[in-house]
This record gives sequence, C-alpha cells and structure tokens, in this order.
Amino acid sequence: MKGKREDYITWDEYFMGVAKLSGMRSKDPNSQVGACIVSQDNKILSMGYNGFPMGCSDDEFPWAREGEPFDTKYLYVTHSELNAILNYRGGSLEGAKLYVSLFPCNECAKAIIQAGIKTIIYDEDKYADTPAVRASKRMLDAAGVRYYQYNRTNREIMIRV
Repeated sequence: MKGKREDYITWDEYFMGVAKLSGMRSKDPNSQVGACIVSQDNKILSMGYNGFPMGCSDDEFPWAREGEPFDTKYLYVTHSELNAILNYRGGSLEGAKLYVSLFPCNECAKAIIQAGIKTIIYDEDKYADTPAVRASKRMLDAAGVRYYQYNRTNREIMIRV
C-alpha cells in the first residue's frame, strides 16, 4: 500500500461519536444525551452524560417525565453539558469546543458561557421552539458563543467491545 489510508474519520465525526457514546452511559429511559469538551488543538478535555448527581441512586430517584414535579426527573437530573464541565479537573475551559448530541438548555448555556467555552457543535435541536432553548440561544448569541449543527456524514462506525 502506498500512502496513508483515506477513509479515516474526521475530527467532527470522532468527537460527536465520543459525545454519543458518552450518552449511552445514561440510565434515563427516555433521553440519552452525551457531551464531549475539546481543546482548541483537538484534545479531549472532558465528557459527560445526563444522570443523577453522585450519591443519588439511579434506583431511588425518579425517572418519570410526567406527574408532580417532586416525582419527576427534572428536579434531579444533571445534563450532560454541565456534567462535562463539572467533571473537568484541568483548569480553564476558555476557548474550548463542546460537542453535544442535543442543543443545550438555558441552564446549561449559563454554565457553558461562564466556563469560557466558545463553540458548540450539536446534533439535534428537537426543542428549538421551547422557551428554554430560545433563551439559551439568546444568551449564547449575546455572549459571542458560536453554535452550529453537526453535519452528519451518515457513515456507520462500528465498535466491537
């Protein structure tokens, strides 16, 4: 064989793949969201997925989407983006990129902005018309955080473990 192989995955495919793989760690029966934070020189800094905080049992806290607020997951779940930010132990995230499988909500947008992350690459934006995502985009725009949708290649990547 002459020369390098040409079918290697791109950085975007790699990092979005890591984000999606991270999301597969979530025990949420409805939403498996993953995030991957990357330095400006394409080094993975941190990862996260949606789940309960440490010490809060996945078997004892609710996963329900409907009912009294105290009995649903929404008051307890930490989103993947916030988990990735909180999981980072290396100092500043200033100028980093965030790959995430679902567009960040307003609460995560606050943390992203405060952490100094400058670019968000997201896969889905299924809640685009909700107040939380509209507020998120308003804050991100005001703070100069660039965001754009991941351009799917539809390449199938198979991993055997």
